[in-house]
Amino acid sequence: MSRIRITGGEWRSRLIQVADAPGLRPTPDRVRETLFNWLGQELDGLACLDLFAGSGILGFEAASRGADYVALVERSRPAFDVLRKHAEDFACPRLELFCGDALKFVPPPARRFDLIFLDPPYGQGWLARVESRLDDLAAAGARLYAEAEMPLERLGRWSVAKQGRVGQVFFHLLEQA
Repeated sequence: MSRIRITGGEWRSRLIQVADAPGLRPTPDRVRETLFNWLGQELDGLACLDLFAGSGILGFEAASRGADYVALVERSRPAFDVLRKHAEDFACPRLELFCGDALKFVPPPARRFDLIFLDPPYGQGWLARVESRLDDLAAAGARLYAEAEMPLERLGRWSVAKQGRVGQVFFHLLEQA
């Protein structure tokens, strides 16, 4: 297993293990640093959803930076087991993990998210498939973060506010149009 570090907040510099799972590519440090510069370093008061959690690094970064609630959804059992181990190590009541398919995820009652992280496996059309679910998951004024193998112009009614590229990773911050 490889390891990746949390770049900011109360757990800054802590390393987490990354499960050996097909298609799992944790968001690189440089991309996360840019993302949290865009969002602001403090996420106090926000409810966040890491819908294709994988390594969990985006959700753990959000919790480390003060998000009030972070849901991590992962369908791969080996990856989920590693996420659960890290969540137990952090002993953070603001983290909630769900093992299941992103398209079937049902949030806790009356829960909507201010920030949704979308970093699905590439080449499988996940962003297009999950787009119809976003209105059910997003709070008013929510923002999306999406990684893709190509640049996005929009995702449904969400438009790109900021974007960047590091190597083969295209990353985007989207807002409701």
